Amino acid sequence: MLYREAGQFKTSYIADSQIFPIRQDRIVFALFMAVAFVAVPFMGTEYWFSAILIPFLVFALAALGLNVLTGYAGQLSLGSAAFMAVGAYAAYNFQLRVEGIPILLTFILAGGCAALVGVLFGLPSLRIKGFYLAVATLAAQFFVVWALTKFAWFSNNSSSGVISTPKIDLFGIDINTPVKKYLFVLAIVCVMALVAKNLVRSSTGRAWMAVRDMDVAAEVIGIPLMRTKLTAFAVSSFYCGVAGALYAFCYLGSVEPDGFSLDLSFRILFMIIIGGVGSILGSFLGSAFILLLPIFLDNVLPPLAAFLHLPFTNATVSHIQLMVFGALIIFFLIVEPHGLARLWQITKEKLRLWPFPH
Repeated sequence: MLYREAGQFKTSYIADSQIFPIRQDRIVFALFMAVAFVAVPFMGTEYWFSAILIPFLVFALAALGLNVLTGYAGQLSLGSAAFMAVGAYAAYNFQLRVEGIPILLTFILAGGCAALVGVLFGLPSLRIKGFYLAVATLAAQFFVVWALTKFAWFSNNSSSGVISTPKIDLFGIDINTPVKKYLFVLAIVCVMALVAKNLVRSSTGRAWMAVRDMDVAAEVIGIPLMRTKLTAFAVSSFYCGVAGALYAFCYLGSVEPDGFSLDLSFRILFMIIIGGVGSILGSFLGSAFILLLPIFLDNVLPPLAAFLHLPFTNATVSHIQLMVFGALIIFFLIVEPHGLARLWQITKEKLRLWPFPH
């Protein structure tokens, strides 16, 4: 009975088209943001910030970028990790070679560099699509890693290609603790998620979805395919580039080209499949699921194996994790293709009608 919109009248188009049209959603979201920004910094431990919350936010931002391209524009991509690598190494070089450059400007320029690379590798989308486009973007994965390893300039003449990021200085404030890094990453992710939410609701987002549903019909009604597809690649790569910069500066502190492997691209793809393709919320749900499930299995399987007298080793636990991931992907593709976000939407619809059956 608490989740009702009865009595909530909308008298303007703006009120009807807002992101949270129901008052209860706005209240819950405001409370959630208050907890994330105010309560969590005093409640969490350094392990939670460094090993769970910061990577969750970083991967959610990368999944959000891939969701813009695959979920909303319908363009398959397997090069998300490559665009993250471009963002990480671009941010490192901007900080290294441009004295006094603000860190926020560094991340914006790093995202811009990733966007340029994304547009370059998105050009084949004008002629091919589907599986063939996925293979074309796969070329970005191998080419970027090869270039970062081959040309030592990108890593400041490091023989192994490993870079160590400098300290983060935001308007004279050193971001040098896990709590400060968490708040810094959280602020950036919230702003970029809000921009993405409004972008997909704009004419640009509607053009993306029209191309996704049927590109021939979209072209017939006057939507320029080239500009629409390349815009999707640019926005997606920009988000992945910023995520890569945060991944290097706020999470690991030291990265190498091989760290942005094809496995990372597949992990990001699994996030949007499980979380929900074509959903902003699904990017966050998928990131949380993929990140927390291994931790859950690591803590549950060994005691369960000891209780059942089963010879579980660390390798066995890793194999079970892969099996669970595969089974869940098959489950969501068959039972609920729109992932966890759709399940959450169904739950909200049921609550709006409860206790009536329909």
